[in-house]
Amino acid sequence: QVQLVESGGGLVQAGGSLRLSCAASGLAFSTYTMAWFRQAPGKEREFVAATRWSDSSTYYADSVKGRFTISRDNAKNTVYLQMNSLKPEDTAVYYCAADLYLSSRSSVTRKYEYDYWGQGTQVTVSS
Repeated sequence: QVQLVESGGGLVQAGGSLRLSCAASGLAFSTYTMAWFRQAPGKEREFVAATRWSDSSTYYADSVKGRFTISRDNAKNTVYLQMNSLKPEDTAVYYCAADLYLSSRSSVTRKYEYDYWGQGTQVTVSS
């Protein structure tokens, strides 16, 4: 079965950096669009970043553009989220998501499009 396992979360001071990883198994990784979402307490789960399966195009939420970088290594079945210049408002549980052949720009940002999810990793940014 498909498994997505996130790692790399933790506590960091504002202005610091973290790198999240999501290791995927049980799927043909190169045919899946991979994404990161996050959910803060009392808030809806929101889109952070995605990398498309077909050409590794990347998409970002406006709130993280210029600070976060998503990348994928198809040989390692892993997607990464490099987070720099972290702010307290970045505090959330970060989830990895995957969907087969998901392609359109509008679709990759919608959480309902993704079939598979990881268990999440906590990121806490202190001020």
